[in-house]
Amino acid sequence: MTTTSPCDTARAWVDVDLSALTANAKTVSAISGGRLLPMIKANGYGLGAVAVARALEALAPWGYGVATVEEGAELRRAGIGRPILLCTPLLPEWIDRCLEFDVRPSLGDLAALEAWTARTTQPFHVEIDTGMARSGFRYDDPALRNTVAQRLRAAQGWEGAFTHFHSPEVDWVATELQWARFQEVLTALPRRPALVHAANSAAALSGTRYTADLVRPGIFLYGGTAGGPAPAPVAAFRARVVGLRRIGEGDTVSYGGTWRADAAARIATIAAGYADGLPRANGRSRAVEVGGRIVPVVGRVAMDMIMVALEEDHRVALGDTATIWGGAVSLDQQAEWVGTISYELLTTLAPRIPRCYRS
Repeated sequence: MTTTSPCDTARAWVDVDLSALTANAKTVSAISGGRLLPMIKANGYGLGAVAVARALEALAPWGYGVATVEEGAELRRAGIGRPILLCTPLLPEWIDRCLEFDVRPSLGDLAALEAWTARTTQPFHVEIDTGMARSGFRYDDPALRNTVAQRLRAAQGWEGAFTHFHSPEVDWVATELQWARFQEVLTALPRRPALVHAANSAAALSGTRYTADLVRPGIFLYGGTAGGPAPAPVAAFRARVVGLRRIGEGDTVSYGGTWRADAAARIATIAAGYADGLPRANGRSRAVEVGGRIVPVVGRVAMDMIMVALEEDHRVALGDTATIWGGAVSLDQQAEWVGTISYELLTTLAPRIPRCYRS
């Protein structure tokens, strides 16, 4: 059955195909052979964490990954009962909120480990830094083999251990090194916890080598490429044409007059700008789809609008829909033109942009 949600498409919006999202999750599961721990942090990569979680429930994932306690609380308020893993290293002052909303913390330093285990026997995961140098107990820290190991030996709530690969899309030598370091640490710890996980989208899509007990897909679920098979497109950022005009040779477009017409031109104004999640940077090196064609963005991106140049035979009318990305211009292509990554385009979609769901 196809379902849709009422949505305001008067100005700008994002179409979200939840069936494509679950299809991508099935691809990860089939290739990796592992149970899913989907990352739905940053409001489900900008597409709506609650809607994403509810769609993924049909696949019976182990749980969900978030970056803040409040993200976990939002899922609990929406009735999501599966385990929620806080992937940001725990600060002791967050313990009360974690316990209130049954959020499992990631522990990566001795102070957090001592604070959590002194307070509760609820489950937690230990992060091992094998080369990311961002968070977690450093793989070569002597404390892992003594003080930390002693604490873990007595910790009833120690449920999982994980690491984070920094470049499986491009560097398998580095990934293998991180994996080997992780295995060495696991061997040195008092026991193997029930849940070991390391694979993000790219690693999970490479096969079963890094599957362990859980895999943690992120960007691939949402339609971004991750070095493996192409994902099903999930989201499309769309906006209305709200202006049409002709300009003469030498006329400028947008702030600063940075773009000047070298001949008479037709200009269409589209109701989406940097306040909606369309980055201002590199505004002269991108394009969007409108009226069945890909057309260049001209002039600087404004807060609420962009302008594009149309050819003379290009039929476009006021109210027509332009697709910023997710159509003829893919999410990854737009990200490349802007000079960023697909993650950023998704997660910077503004709250004022309605998300329109179908499944």
